[in-house]
Amino acid sequence: MGTNAILTPRSRRPLLNPRVLIAGAVGVLAAVTALTAPTPAGAAASTLGEAAAQSGRYFGTAISAGRLGDSQYTTIANREFNMVTAENEMKIDATEPNRGQFNFTSGDRVYNWAVQNGKRVRGHTLAWHAQQPGWMQSLSGSSLRQAMIDHINGVMAHYRGKIYAWDVVNEAFADGNSGGRRDSNLQRTGNDWIEVAFRTAKAADPAAKLCYNDYNIDNWTWAKTQGVYNMVRDFKS
Repeated sequence: MGTNAILTPRSRRPLLNPRVLIAGAVGVLAAVTALTAPTPAGAAASTLGEAAAQSGRYFGTAISAGRLGDSQYTTIANREFNMVTAENEMKIDATEPNRGQFNFTSGDRVYNWAVQNGKRVRGHTLAWHAQQPGWMQSLSGSSLRQAMIDHINGVMAHYRGKIYAWDVVNEAFADGNSGGRRDSNLQRTGNDWIEVAFRTAKAADPAAKLCYNDYNIDNWTWAKTQGVYNMVRDFKS
């Protein structure tokens, strides 16, 4: 896992940036796998997706629903990438703006464009301290924990069997040298909140790959990298 632990850009980064990730799941933790047949040895790759496939990887990008009418944008996205992530459209504030009332209009636009163009889709993200709607920000303790569980179930039920991989938990570790968890309203519900999120997601869609997503974990010697690695190792055991 150490040699595969690589960086995902922070959310709201510029569009069409590559998204690479560290992936971890409770019970079924899986490394990133190739999504296309490898290009024959020695053949020149003409796109980023083809180049990635030569070494058994995929190359993905974040797509904004609001840019799907831009032909230059969609042409580049369609040509270069073979995995698509919704930039903001599947985050908590977008999919559940009011408690118990889900809205998948924008998320479905990104999903449908991706599928129509032969891409697989990575869902981002189900549990995060940022971009929570106001109603969720006002909760704490067991109420917030239940809201997290209900949100995961609601979103994953809508996309069950359709999403290749989900970023179940996003950016839960602190920057700096502690190697510990970030202080957040979700963390204050109890240290098991990440495990609960993954177990909930696994039950909601057993076929989806379940991933943990973070940034600044590309250097093996960093405390944050080690913190994430130790969590994944614990989950696998």
